[in-house]
Amino acid sequence: MYARTFIECAFVGGISIASRKEVAELAGVSEATVSRVLNNVGPLKEETKERVLAAALKLGYTPSSLAQSFARRRSGNLGVVMPYLPKARLFSTYYFSEILSGIGSKAREEGYDLLMLFRNAEELMDYNELFKMRKIDACIVLGAKEEPGELASLRRLKAEGHPFCLINQHFEGEAFHEVDADHVEGSWQAVRHLLDQGFTRIAFLNGPASYSNSRDRLTGYLRALEESNLPLDESLLFEGNFSRKSGTIAAKEMLPLLNEIDAIVTANDRMAIGLQQGLQELGIPRDRIPAMVGYDDSDAAELTTPALSSVRVPFYELGEIAVTKVLELLGCSLSETSSSSQVIQIKLPTELVIRASSKIMNPKEE
Repeated sequence: MYARTFIECAFVGGISIASRKEVAELAGVSEATVSRVLNNVGPLKEETKERVLAAALKLGYTPSSLAQSFARRRSGNLGVVMPYLPKARLFSTYYFSEILSGIGSKAREEGYDLLMLFRNAEELMDYNELFKMRKIDACIVLGAKEEPGELASLRRLKAEGHPFCLINQHFEGEAFHEVDADHVEGSWQAVRHLLDQGFTRIAFLNGPASYSNSRDRLTGYLRALEESNLPLDESLLFEGNFSRKSGTIAAKEMLPLLNEIDAIVTANDRMAIGLQQGLQELGIPRDRIPAMVGYDDSDAAELTTPALSSVRVPFYELGEIAVTKVLELLGCSLSETSSSSQVIQIKLPTELVIRASSKIMNPKEE
């Protein structure tokens, strides 16, 4: 364990020398940044270097030779694991582009480079090997699924004590570090908004159940129905894969039931847009498409006709927070006086943004 090889503070002649944590607090930076400045690891702003060096000098902080030796063996890379999806333009999707922008901005601020790592859905990824080969110092995982192989690999990563953090995925009963949004509340907000307008036959186009955010959205949908004393009609539940194409496919599946559907909630904007386009291609006039709410509040939501109501998710902030927390974990793993036992589980709020698409008159009332 790294905690056994890094000496955070020393005692000379009975006098305690300041710790790296104290230097970080005085300089207004993270402990990881203090370590990088003192060991000249990675690109750093001159202003940051000067603040850290001034704080270290004022406090009389002297890192041990063992700590310096260890720090120089670090890569200066922050690993970001993403799913590899053939023919999918991941970097153009709002979800990934916003999260990666947040990660990249914060990593650069902290003096880290990003190492993009793509996980093949058909193969088990050995996260531990990335650390053993010293390719990365810490790791952020995007697009994790609740599958046996993935879970086993993450458990090994946790057991080895490597600093890592999941974004937008929760594994029930596991002590993984996670940064997420409140998708139960977000989905509830969307359905509640439609119910408040008198819509009662609300279809739900969700993502795969292997993602915790899909299960959370379903929970929010069911909660809203239950609060209104409405029974669940499973014929109104549909599943896509978050792609626009899966939305157009869902349009064909919904078509036979369209006269019975008042409104539709989708698990992301891409599927909502695909659904809108698919229904129009099937001959449904724009003004006869049911009221609709998307999810994510992507840039494209405002460009549709009518403009798409959507649940705003703070993806950029999720990326920033994940970097901050995973570097704190890195500092803990290198520090004997810091505790890494506390599990990080952060959940940010969502916000419903109402536009024209969810305020279409119910055809039955015209």
